[in-house]
Amino acid sequence: MSDLVSMSLEDVHGLTTRILLAHGVSQEQTRAIANTVTNAERDDCKSHGLFRVPGYVKSVVSGKVDCSAVPEIRDLAPGVIQVDGKHGFSPLALEMGRAPLVERARSQGIAALAIINAHHFAALWPEVEPLAEEGLAAFAFVDSFSYVAPAGGTKPLYGTNPIAFAWPRENHPPLVFDQATSASARGEIQIHLRDGKPLPQGWAIGPDGQPTTDPETALAGAQLPFGGYKGAALSLMVELLAGALVGDVFSFEATARDNQDGGPPEGGELIIAIDPSRCVASGKQTGQLARAEALFAQVLDQDGTRLPSDRRYQARLRTPTEGITIPTSLHETLQQLIGTGHP
Repeated sequence: MSDLVSMSLEDVHGLTTRILLAHGVSQEQTRAIANTVTNAERDDCKSHGLFRVPGYVKSVVSGKVDCSAVPEIRDLAPGVIQVDGKHGFSPLALEMGRAPLVERARSQGIAALAIINAHHFAALWPEVEPLAEEGLAAFAFVDSFSYVAPAGGTKPLYGTNPIAFAWPRENHPPLVFDQATSASARGEIQIHLRDGKPLPQGWAIGPDGQPTTDPETALAGAQLPFGGYKGAALSLMVELLAGALVGDVFSFEATARDNQDGGPPEGGELIIAIDPSRCVASGKQTGQLARAEALFAQVLDQDGTRLPSDRRYQARLRTPTEGITIPTSLHETLQQLIGTGHP
């Protein structure tokens, strides 16, 4: 038997949809999650694609997530929108908040979207890339469970706390980066464990506080921030922006109240969108994107360089016709999830 199973993107979407519906997830929540999972596989983001589906299901089975939640949009200020996820998954809440955020950013020049009471289990770039496609610059911040020790510490406190940024481009897809403030994403360690591969040095420490390259020991211990104090400072910033600022929990609080079902944490997220045309004097708006292209050209002029997101865009060109592959073991697990559901 082959170790890999080939699938089309339509297969990915269809399988995710069948699994979630079989477990009672609402049509709208299912559609939004299936789109998110499919986009991750399309862009070869394996740690946030079908690999995540069992976790979504665990949260439904345990009762942690309201799988029929209908998010509620609230106006908090001329430039601030809040979406209460009502204890459902975040993809639908994010989807509902996007259009109002774009409208407010264009109206005010800058606007914020605060997501609260939502379970986030996906990559962060899908939050900002659509905003850049609308011509906006955008940031996103989300916390998670306590996985990462503060610099100099040995016990988990911060989440992996990713930061995403997107910049609009003319005649090119947006420039987008999405990176954890830890040395690696949690899912990368889990995939190393699944595949029996050691971790790079500097990713994690064990419960004894000593460095480890063993994924199982790392998952029982703590991940490390990238760059020591620099990454830890950014992680602290994310805790404040996605926790205190929007009125939701810190990572250590999300961990304390979690039921340990292996599914996503519930918490907050902050997205900021900026209209470049409102950031310069009238009549000078046309030069901003061109100036950015001059910078990108200087980067690419050096051998061995690339722009953030280039590899994702290359995968995006390839996967619609070539499809994707997943481990046979994961495919078997996903097939079994259909049968264990109770529509």
